[in-house]
Amino acid sequence: MTTDPNPELQLADDFVRHTACNVFLTGKAGTGKTTFLHNLKKNTGKRMIVTAPTGVAAINAGGVTLHSFFQMPFGPYVPGGEINDQRNQRKFNKEKINIIKSLDLLVIDEISMVRADLLDGVDMVLRRYRRGNLPFGGVQLLMIGDLQQLAPVVKESDRQILRDHYESIYFFSSNALRQTELISIELQHVYRQSDLRFIKLLNRVRDNNLDEDSLRELNRRYIPNFVPAEDEGYITLGTHNRGVDAINETRMRALPAKLHRFSAEVEGEFPEYAYPTPALLELKVGAQVMFMRNDASRDKLYFNGKIGTITRIAGKTVFVKCPDDKKEIMVEPATWDNIKYTVDSLTREITENKIGKFVQYPLKPAWAITIHKSQGLTFDKAVIDAAASFAHGQVYVGLSRCRTFEGMVLSSPLSMQSVKSDGTVLSFVKKAFQKPPSPELLLAEKIRSQQRLLLDCFDFDQLRFRLNRLLRVVLGNERLITVTGINDIREMEKSGVREICVVGENFKRQLLGLFAPDTLPESNSHILERIGKASRYFQEKIETILRENLRALRVETDNKDIKKQIHTALHELNREVLIKTAGVKSCENGFSPDRYRRALSAAEIDCAPDKERKAVQEEYTAADVAHPELYQAIKDWRAQTAAKEGLPHYRILHQSILIQIAVSLPDTPGDLKNIKGIGPRTLEKYGTELVELVADYRRKHRIREVVLPAPKALGEQGRAEKEKAPPATTRHVSFVLFQDGLSIEQIAEQRGLAQSTIAGHLAHFVETGELEIGTLLLPEKQRAIAEKLATMKNSPTKEIITALGDDSSYNDIKLVQAHLKFHGR
Repeated sequence: MTTDPNPELQLADDFVRHTACNVFLTGKAGTGKTTFLHNLKKNTGKRMIVTAPTGVAAINAGGVTLHSFFQMPFGPYVPGGEINDQRNQRKFNKEKINIIKSLDLLVIDEISMVRADLLDGVDMVLRRYRRGNLPFGGVQLLMIGDLQQLAPVVKESDRQILRDHYESIYFFSSNALRQTELISIELQHVYRQSDLRFIKLLNRVRDNNLDEDSLRELNRRYIPNFVPAEDEGYITLGTHNRGVDAINETRMRALPAKLHRFSAEVEGEFPEYAYPTPALLELKVGAQVMFMRNDASRDKLYFNGKIGTITRIAGKTVFVKCPDDKKEIMVEPATWDNIKYTVDSLTREITENKIGKFVQYPLKPAWAITIHKSQGLTFDKAVIDAAASFAHGQVYVGLSRCRTFEGMVLSSPLSMQSVKSDGTVLSFVKKAFQKPPSPELLLAEKIRSQQRLLLDCFDFDQLRFRLNRLLRVVLGNERLITVTGINDIREMEKSGVREICVVGENFKRQLLGLFAPDTLPESNSHILERIGKASRYFQEKIETILRENLRALRVETDNKDIKKQIHTALHELNREVLIKTAGVKSCENGFSPDRYRRALSAAEIDCAPDKERKAVQEEYTAADVAHPELYQAIKDWRAQTAAKEGLPHYRILHQSILIQIAVSLPDTPGDLKNIKGIGPRTLEKYGTELVELVADYRRKHRIREVVLPAPKALGEQGRAEKEKAPPATTRHVSFVLFQDGLSIEQIAEQRGLAQSTIAGHLAHFVETGELEIGTLLLPEKQRAIAEKLATMKNSPTKEIITALGDDSSYNDIKLVQAHLKFHGR
């Protein structure tokens, strides 16, 4: 919370921290908008980034530019379309996508200079990577700035394009923003000026209420041919760069002192457009200069915009004397940092990383400065040359830079024509502040925000959609895929819908009945009790119905398109499961909006695609097993357990899990849990036996450290060969199913293939020695077939089958032939 007694500041602080409302924070020059932002950055419960429309504004606000973060082109953005090659320009890296997905609050400083189409471009990016049905993807906006100050810059060619799509170029004409409820707060207390008469005059200029009496009062400060003394510290504020540069160059040349040149030190990434001071700074003793930042030291000797005169330059130190100061200020180079937002891998928080720095003296020759560049600065004494103002807000910005009425001098008298106001801005401001937000509205919005979060937490519509999507992909391609690891994917979907999604709908209706219009859900003991019980219920159901099954589920196919569809469907379902689990778990011991949002953000970041997870967890094959004795012991244990429980082998543990155990040698429950496919129920039921089995083996063979096989790197040639050999892949599927305890008949039925095809698949592995023929045929049958094959070498297979009798089949002969080949007979 801010400690400032200013009631509007406090209200703004509460709306930003405790509601989901988009906030437009405005106020006259000097009302504390920038200070509010710096305080918010130091202490907020929301994941936020700070942006601004220009490089210098972004550096001063401690953020990044809108264009750079959202990778927006500088041309106009047409709503609903991808103009030019914008899609190619927006290939975001994983880091930035994680930030966008986990973002709670987007701050935009100097909003008066942001165009409507730029804001809609930001909306497009946020919707793409977040929730596409909500404006700005559900991210809260805090927009800071004064619309009566400088307007957006727009070329005439861009204006022609945008005219058909927007009522005005200002941010409030954004189509996305118009879909939201905007809370507008105007700060009233002016810190910069203390002269009430001057404040009233400025307000008349700002609000386009200037009358003849007010104009006459302002023009009292017109002093013809005004030439201040050298040590008075006046700065001229002009409307055009050309005139300002001419004043500074002329005054610098007129000084007799030696010219000193200071080159900035630039490290890392720091674009030239964001340089806060000249990279090559030219100074002389006697030059009038302006400080370009606040003093970071404890002494606070200068501030951004303070005017002084250089008294001496000694080596690398510049001394400046300011009017009314008794002592010189010893000025040394200052550092400006360029930041980049990243996500901390451990805390999952959005953090600021310094990627570049600019080191230069915080000074600039300042006999004159443009009104545009003076925005945000304050001067004790200034000469205002605004008679030629060409843009809305220029006169107001120039006049409001001065602390006092007496410190302002007009170089030419003002006219009604020079005080330009934009009717569109005045109309928006009038409408926005017709009904200012109240403490009552704040409480209502806090309650509504918490209610929405809770309803969102227990809304499983997206989960239902993802379950149904996976089922449609699997059932629609039944004859081309093989599903293993779970009994029935249809039953998983039905149970998920019935016990999670439908129950969630019923619970949301209960919550709606419990919500009170004047009580925060986080303070309602009855609601907290109900959501605690609901949290535990849904955690258990999601784990047992979905997570365990999804960990064990294997879907195999040789069709690349189908494989891609299944991969996408599984990834999206797993992602939704992880996010909903995180959300409901955060409510187990009470409800906190910040804790809930952080749980969702962390889950979003953890939802890495499968291809990225493979780098973390290598899956091993039977060829990687360096401990065949243990491997066999685990298979024997599985067979005994399956017989005891009357279940197929694969229902105890999938073959691939046996391999992972035999390779990784987990001898603690924690190590066993890390193996893919071992869920809490499996760990609880079989964990002790498996861990003891492995621990006994390791003790027997004195294995202290486990050396894992190196990850396999498949070269381009190997990959190409693998892609050219789909029959080997389909053989392997049959092989895995057989190892999981299915018979040839069952495999044929499950895969939709002939039994002879499955027998051919298995015969391949008998011939390579990977499959013992004893697992397929009894020894007596093997011997009988082998004898007939030896005595009837040149006979057709049909005659051999007749000679053997009804007990033998073509498949049996194929298997024995493969066995004989393996033994070289």
